[in-house]
Amino acid sequence: MPIRVKGDLPAKAVIESENIFIMDETRALSQDIRPLEIAILNLMPIKHDTEIQLLRVLSNTPLQVNVTFVHIGSHISKNTPASHLNQFYQTFEEIKHNKYDGFIVTGAPLDDFAFEEVDYWEEMKEIMEFTKKNVTSTLNLCWGALAGLYYHYGIPVRRIKEKRFGIFEHEVLHRKVPLMRGFDDEFLMPHSRHIESVFEDIWSNKELNVLAESKVAGPSIIMAEEGKQIFIMGHPEYDRMTLDAEYRRDLGKRSDVPVPYNYYKEDNPDNLPLLTWRAHSNALYSNWLNYYVYQITPYDIESID
Repeated sequence: MPIRVKGDLPAKAVIESENIFIMDETRALSQDIRPLEIAILNLMPIKHDTEIQLLRVLSNTPLQVNVTFVHIGSHISKNTPASHLNQFYQTFEEIKHNKYDGFIVTGAPLDDFAFEEVDYWEEMKEIMEFTKKNVTSTLNLCWGALAGLYYHYGIPVRRIKEKRFGIFEHEVLHRKVPLMRGFDDEFLMPHSRHIESVFEDIWSNKELNVLAESKVAGPSIIMAEEGKQIFIMGHPEYDRMTLDAEYRRDLGKRSDVPVPYNYYKEDNPDNLPLLTWRAHSNALYSNWLNYYVYQITPYDIESID
């Protein structure tokens, strides 16, 4: 897909080196077409890595996509230079009067805090409320999914005894739903978190449709309002080395870090991690863009409601 971003975004060079077609603003303006407007609320600390991961998985359809990166205005990022945010990001205050065909809320390393204890929770609530009437479809990832289920449907979270860390098997429950088209009966997805939504509350909520689950990780792909809100409990966008970097970072702090489940060949951290989830990740994001954004959104973006 031609992804439209600012020409000097550092992630652009990485994506182009992988032979992925990415379009800068100059070329995009020469095409007589309305691109899909996708906003990405990037809550991850190392924003550059998340930019690359999401641009990569949004690159598998012929649709033209204009990506707007958004950051929390009420929180000072400690891991991303202010110059990068000022140049390539907008705050919610700056975009809250816009309409978007699609919206992505990323994960965040906030498992140790209750939602109300997060310093930008009030702004998060405002953003999640914004998506109800100003976005055709919102994709919520990991902590973003947990926060979304809590805010929209009152689903509480609970602490996991042992960190859910690795590549977990999932079963497709509703393969005729367009989001799951092209999936095998079973597929793999990365997870990395210390908390989970209460499974029983998800299954008992008639507004929520569980499309895929894991025997270990529980309900993992959940849809509401026929795709207006989609919740992904894992990180399908992660690249090969993401969990490896997290494992070695934690290992530098303490010695009792478990090896990521089902990740390294022969479970040996000295081996290159196996990339086993990329095809289904690409299918997931392509299906979302096609069936829940492009096929649904109006041509006049201002009429989204």
